Amino acid sequence: MRHYQFPRRYLSLVTQTVGDWVVLRRPRADGGNLAYFATARVTAVEPDPRSPALSFARLSDYLEFDRPVAWRREGHYAEQTLREMPTTQVGVYLRGRSVRLISEADFARLITVGLEDTLAPANASRLGIDPAYLREIRAGLVDAGPAEREWQIDQALTSRIVRDAGFRRVVIDAYEDTCAVTRLRIVNGGGRSEVQAAHVWPVAEGGPDVVQNGIALCGTVHWLFDRHLISLTDDYRLLVSHNKVPPEFRQLFGQAGDRIHLPKSPDIWPHPAYLLKHRERFAAS
Repeated sequence: MRHYQFPRRYLSLVTQTVGDWVVLRRPRADGGNLAYFATARVTAVEPDPRSPALSFARLSDYLEFDRPVAWRREGHYAEQTLREMPTTQVGVYLRGRSVRLISEADFARLITVGLEDTLAPANASRLGIDPAYLREIRAGLVDAGPAEREWQIDQALTSRIVRDAGFRRVVIDAYEDTCAVTRLRIVNGGGRSEVQAAHVWPVAEGGPDVVQNGIALCGTVHWLFDRHLISLTDDYRLLVSHNKVPPEFRQLFGQAGDRIHLPKSPDIWPHPAYLLKHRERFAAS
């Protein structure tokens, strides 16, 4: 997600968030369940050139939660403003307030719940992280006082360790610990999968940490993929640079043109736009 489009009446509020983190929530209008599903940083606010009544909030560092966070859990609302008013008034208050400010304490709690699986020390071995680091990040979000909370939030959400761990978790789960190219599935006694989570469009070049920008690959195939010696067509068939990939490497996978192993749900297959970026580098290599 690269931007958020909103009407003019929210311009003042959204402008206040530039440079800060926001949490995104699914609206009921399009069939959503009002759950918070991701966070991102607002980098700029720009007018929509196609409509003077609309504007865009440009987003960076988009990060989906491990699972959506309900806006009301165990009878308590996630936002302090809602908790402080009678339940009968909440629906009326929310009308026309799709954008609203929340406290840093509420934001930190939402992040902690939203990234619960990624930050759980019990999952550290599977995700390849030091559990002590996860405990430190989680404690910073939960226990930080007002003076240091902003820094702790930024630390957690910009940490490449945390983001890579979350990305690895969703990708290897989607591919069921199976390499998309070799179809090998190896999991050690500690539950750690042999496959790695590869970005189709590298983060360093602007690629997002979303499952549609990921593919599960074993180590050697990941190395080939990152160097654009192999790539994929839009219908997920293998492309191989035969003049650069040694024959002994090609024995690891099937023939060029074979369709790779994909997740059960097409919604989380690699996105064609990201595949195109990878294929352009493949063609130029």
